[in-house]
Amino acid sequence: MQSVIFLVGPMGAGKSTIGRLLSKELDIPFKDSDHEIEERSGADIPWIFDVEGEAGFRKRESTVLQNLVGAGAMVLSTGGGAILLEENRRLMMTSGTVVYLQTTVEQQLSRTARDRKRPLLQTDNPEKTLNDLMTIREPLYQQVADITVSTENSNPRMVVQAIAEQLRVLQPKR
Repeated sequence: MQSVIFLVGPMGAGKSTIGRLLSKELDIPFKDSDHEIEERSGADIPWIFDVEGEAGFRKRESTVLQNLVGAGAMVLSTGGGAILLEENRRLMMTSGTVVYLQTTVEQQLSRTARDRKRPLLQTDNPEKTLNDLMTIREPLYQQVADITVSTENSNPRMVVQAIAEQLRVLQPKR
């Protein structure tokens, strides 16, 4: 079918859940860049952020994305900030189809409320943090997206069906 289907969007948008379901629907492998970073480094993401800072994590993220792109067709769930680096945006736009899973800050808060593995949310005001991140990242998600699908109050299977339909429409162009 196609090379890589990148799932981008903010934390809590459902990239991992939808990625697993989409990979089954399309019968291609699923990879999660955050999981790959942890596996390859032998450390979890909060530890990497503590020791190397966000810049160190982003460098690891870029390396993993570059390595995975060469591994063949797959659905690849990216971290919420993967689009921050221009080299990552360029890689995604030239190596496959980019699907932006769009959601609101309210939905993000609901989905991430009890998750202690999100270093950027370990703050006194997670809502302000998510709003600030959205202000910076939303234009970048839109810049790279071939397809945009809302996950707001949506059943993951319905989101997968919407993505699959749009991929079929795009396919003749690629």
